[in-house]
Amino acid sequence: METETAIATLGALAQGTRLDVFRLLVRHEPDGMAAGEIARSLTVPQNTMSAHLAILARAGVVRSERRGRLIVYRADLDGLRALTLFLVRDCCAGAPELCAPLLAELSPCC
Repeated sequence: METETAIATLGALAQGTRLDVFRLLVRHEPDGMAAGEIARSLTVPQNTMSAHLAILARAGVVRSERRGRLIVYRADLDGLRALTLFLVRDCCAGAPELCAPLLAELSPCC
């Protein structure tokens, strides 16, 4: 991941509603959720939710797929993994024991 991409991804997640959307979608993996369902869950108008989902998709942390008449959104865990690896790539300046607690926290989940 390039620095500019990481900045765009972090910027997309640095807004309360978008962060809530992403965390909601992570909880609903692997099934995902329809846009209307996401909007209702977070009590956000559907047109506003569409804008938030578009920003998250451009940032590479949400993806969509058409299922019949619905568009279902899912967290892009590969995008999250790439961002996380970018953030910890040079972890602890050659002292991996300092990063061990962080890596242990990440390991059970993913």
